[in-house]
Amino acid sequence: MIDRYCLYLPLTNWPNCGTQESVQYEQDHRGLTSEYRCSQSRCYHQKICPGEAADIPYVDLSIQFIGASHIPRLDLAGAADPYFVASLDGRISYVSSIQVNTLKPVWNEIWRVKNVPATASLSVEVLDKDDGVKRDDYVGKFTTTITPGAKEAEIVGPVLRRAGGTFWLKIDAVPAAKEPKSYPYMFDGPIRFSRHFSPTVGLLTNTTSEDHVRLYSTWKMYIRGIPIYFGDQYQEWNHGYKAAEKIFGPGPSSAAVRSGIMAGHRMLYARSTTNQFGVIDTGADVLGVLRGGARVKPAVYTYIISAEDDSLRFSETGAAFFVDFASKHALHANCHPCVRYSGEFHPRPAGGWAAFSDEIPDSDVRWELVVDNNSGTYSPDKTLLPKLKELLEYNFPGVAVFALEREDPENTTSREACRAYALEQRGIKKEELQPQRHAEGEMTLANKAVAISDEELQNFQL
Repeated sequence: MIDRYCLYLPLTNWPNCGTQESVQYEQDHRGLTSEYRCSQSRCYHQKICPGEAADIPYVDLSIQFIGASHIPRLDLAGAADPYFVASLDGRISYVSSIQVNTLKPVWNEIWRVKNVPATASLSVEVLDKDDGVKRDDYVGKFTTTITPGAKEAEIVGPVLRRAGGTFWLKIDAVPAAKEPKSYPYMFDGPIRFSRHFSPTVGLLTNTTSEDHVRLYSTWKMYIRGIPIYFGDQYQEWNHGYKAAEKIFGPGPSSAAVRSGIMAGHRMLYARSTTNQFGVIDTGADVLGVLRGGARVKPAVYTYIISAEDDSLRFSETGAAFFVDFASKHALHANCHPCVRYSGEFHPRPAGGWAAFSDEIPDSDVRWELVVDNNSGTYSPDKTLLPKLKELLEYNFPGVAVFALEREDPENTTSREACRAYALEQRGIKKEELQPQRHAEGEMTLANKAVAISDEELQNFQL
């Protein structure tokens, strides 16, 4: 029986997934072959219960990270590109957007977390993003209590440069609902996302089409309520699938495959000043993420819900960077042996793409999301599809979600109608529906992942 209010660490020396420590560990140990073991759709973990017996009140937090001033100039040219990493007791973390070329960054970003012990500490580390180098410049850090109110904190820099500027934030706290220990430190929004571009996109020529650039893009979206709907259930890699065995099996050949996939993931999801950031305030906002140009794009997406940080990660199924990789889903999952869930999804107008006309404005359409469990690598349990539907409708209210089994005829018909509309009505080329090179002599991400040195790879920071 799993105690949900306890912290579970993998049975390795890998730090807790989703923390800054785990990111640094991956940076320092490329190709690490973690001996995670999974059984009955759940990863085995080491149990750590830090003081849950104490009678401590719990609160629901809303933290507004307002901004900072007097950030030191650490580069020879330009100002700074500051961002911050916040953490509550090392149990849950928040990574901000990057504010480009400023010493007075304004974030005004909100972070809501439920069921936090009133004794918790908030730690904030401020960094200056430097693209293409192994480590970002360290500006400084501070720690504060979570007592409500406006706060002004001094950012304490390293010993030889103590001044790191001033940081402003505001904390609101209300008593947590009953039984808060069931889901401690639970992310509660807002839903935020980042868009990342494959390093091979820079090799493209003669293209400014958003539809085409999307084939070189990934998205990471932090959604709410995953522990509520999935509890302690994880989907382990499919031991009956040969392609998955080649990735996660024993031996040096599998280790080499994992190393390449993890390198590709790092290049795809690297934190960069070119990343785009956004917030999903309403269910309709998610349609903006799925927009190609001025319209919602009829496209099929490959997705995973991560076991590392409960993020939803996805890209178009025809994304160019999938070429030569053994598994699309493993690439998104950073080769993790477990995911929360995985498959494909596509948007559609009510009634389906076959009955749709571009004469109808998107704003007049009742949009739906069709999601499935089409993932050979992880082969998610189809009995959890109703929970997946509830989870997505909880996060995207107003968007009807249809969670269908991979072999359901309705799913196949809807998916193929989506692709047919893209070809016949939107001018999408057939070769864009499946992963392949889109330019003569184009170097694939897989080629780049194999060729890159360990030292060069460290320049891609997650």
